[in-house]
Amino acid sequence: MTKEKKTEAAPADSSLFTSPEKRPVVLCLLLVVATLALYNSVSHFPFVNFDDNHYVTENLHVRAGLTWDTITWAFGSLEEYNWHPLTWISHALDCQLFGLNPAGHHYTNVLLHAINAVLLFLLLQRATGFTWRSLMVAALFALHPINVESVAWISERKNVLSMLFFLLALGTYGWYVRKPGIGRYVTVAALFALGLMAKPQIITFPFVLLLCDYWPLGRMGPALSGKQMARRSFPWLVLEKLPLLLMSAASAMITMKAQSTGRAVYSLADVSLSIRLENAVVAYARYVGKAFWPSNLCVLYPHPLGSLTTLQVIGAFLFLGTVTIVVFLARSQRYLVAGWLWFLGTLVPMIGLVQVGDQALADRYAYLSFIGLFVMVCWSVADWSLKGAAPIRWTLSVGAFVALLALAVVAHRQIGYWAGDVALWSRVVEVTVPNPLTQDNLGDALIRDNRIDEAIPHFQAALQMNPADVVAHIDVATYQQTQGQMQQAIQGYQMALRTPMDRRLRTKALSNLASAYCKLGDYKRGQESYEAALQADPENLSALLGLGLLGRKTGNAQQAVVAFSRLVALQPADVGFVLLAGALEQNGRPEEAQAAKERAKQLSQNIDQANEAASRLLAQ
Repeated sequence: MTKEKKTEAAPADSSLFTSPEKRPVVLCLLLVVATLALYNSVSHFPFVNFDDNHYVTENLHVRAGLTWDTITWAFGSLEEYNWHPLTWISHALDCQLFGLNPAGHHYTNVLLHAINAVLLFLLLQRATGFTWRSLMVAALFALHPINVESVAWISERKNVLSMLFFLLALGTYGWYVRKPGIGRYVTVAALFALGLMAKPQIITFPFVLLLCDYWPLGRMGPALSGKQMARRSFPWLVLEKLPLLLMSAASAMITMKAQSTGRAVYSLADVSLSIRLENAVVAYARYVGKAFWPSNLCVLYPHPLGSLTTLQVIGAFLFLGTVTIVVFLARSQRYLVAGWLWFLGTLVPMIGLVQVGDQALADRYAYLSFIGLFVMVCWSVADWSLKGAAPIRWTLSVGAFVALLALAVVAHRQIGYWAGDVALWSRVVEVTVPNPLTQDNLGDALIRDNRIDEAIPHFQAALQMNPADVVAHIDVATYQQTQGQMQQAIQGYQMALRTPMDRRLRTKALSNLASAYCKLGDYKRGQESYEAALQADPENLSALLGLGLLGRKTGNAQQAVVAFSRLVALQPADVGFVLLAGALEQNGRPEEAQAAKERAKQLSQNIDQANEAASRLLAQ
């Protein structure tokens, strides 16, 4: 972006910092070091039970690594209610490099966040000429606790990756406006397209460019001091963004299709327009509060669904209206208008007017939008300090350092909640109102930690709050099944299956129901349930395994061969090939059986253990 020559008081530092050539390099290195130091502990954290399984650990396409089949699937997939092929490819590349070691996946997020902080600093410094206040904005972005979720959560790779392309496109736009040309414009559009293919939340990019035309580029309205930029009318600038606006519209349509297909979008019958508007107003105010006082942060803030009081809504509306009036009255400080509209505008797709998911707001949604607030604060404080004496400026400099240190301390604590599933969901239960979803997820985390007896009360609490909670019904039934209470488990699965649910839950319930029927010797219903599970999800490994084992049990060797063949095609493993070899032998195909055994030996580190595992499965 274009440079605005300004003078800015700077502390008397070493020549390294006062050298115009060396200063940006050193400051960029400081940003990177601070970011890496703050987030270093995430390299010891595991994958979590909130989307990481769907994005990585249980996603067979991603786990296969960076293959042509994976790339083709990524561009055609609407899984996870979005079209974001670059995100899928990024995760697949991590699997190619690190396998399922979460350390590498985590550190990719950290490195992307550090790069984003550096890009933000360089863009602001280039556009305005102000080094220290640009550095402060970038440091706030790097260290603020609100951004922990976007960095420490592997599944939010889409957030940090889309921001990378957003900032690159923003910088390229500055290159374009200095010397407009079709090639430069196409480069801006290409980077924007890449950002959309990482996460569609950046569809507000054309709107952000209009704000940049207003400030700091000064292409709109009266000329800014020191600017040589050619000014244009507002209609001309909007027309200039038309191709980008069309790209945003296309991305929004694809996203709505993906989310509607996955039943992620709530209808107006589920959440009325008035409830959505009330929550949006209060959510905006809550975001501002979290910017200045980032307490009680967590991964999920349950939607109030009409429980907001009139006082809360009116109070939030008056606060937002007052700030809006103040910033528009102070029009000589254009950064106030630009920063405030950046905050308000970039949050529009995620503010809940189109309600997606169960959250009222989310920390990850602030990753882009808080940049506007950071600019408002840093530029306002810096301008005010220039009116005071040198001691005041030094005091503010010390205060800025203390504020960053305090934010880093809070962020470090927030990062600790991502150390495992139990810590993550215990935090949500601790700081939010009682909610079935949070109880379900904490219960699931405890089960994964082999603390089953502690998990059941959470599922029961979820059912008390919502008797139709299918997740709790399925998990309680699964527990009953492990305790040998097959009839009770079957009743629980059947009750859950009467309620509409997403594909994954339906497949899990049907597979578990089939297993319970088989335990009772009702192989016919077991077969039907396994087949229904595979109709819901043809790539479900549990259903394929169960169907193959059932074929072996009932003497239907051909069924077993087909099921185990599909199983090893999706997930080549030694145990799967041992099971396939046994089914082929039972089906009178010894040569193919021998080939399957050889393949099992090639894949196995201990073929004896693989044979024992296969025998246990058959016995069960």
